[in-house]
Amino acid sequence: MLDRVVIDTSVFVSALIGKTGGASRSLLRLCLVGELQPLMGSALFSEYCDVSARDRIRDRCPLTPLEIEELLSAFVSKCEWVPIYYLWRPKLRDEADNHLIELAVAGNATSIVTNNPRDLRNAEISFPEVRILTSKQLLKEH
Repeated sequence: MLDRVVIDTSVFVSALIGKTGGASRSLLRLCLVGELQPLMGSALFSEYCDVSARDRIRDRCPLTPLEIEELLSAFVSKCEWVPIYYLWRPKLRDEADNHLIELAVAGNATSIVTNNPRDLRNAEISFPEVRILTSKQLLKEH
């Protein structure tokens, strides 16, 4: 059975602008070849689209804007779309990150992969079955 994972926008952006052999790119590659099952929800999809279209991201990315859109489309095609019917509101420091935990819980994810793990670890409601990992940590396990 494939690990079900939520890939935070920070990881996708790091894959776009980071090192060629970096952990975020390797993780994205595992999703694209079907070795991990990424989950997607409407809030996360909107965030991916917004952030990947920003000039400061596109200026640092070796891909053209069309190639970025194609990569995002390919990634999303591998994602399992998860409807969220119940908002848990774990009350993270950054309210905008709550949707990641909600998506992970709704989709029975084993992990949320982020470059900012401490932002997700101090919730008022905890879900111990969902691990908060960096790309490097998940790659070591895989």
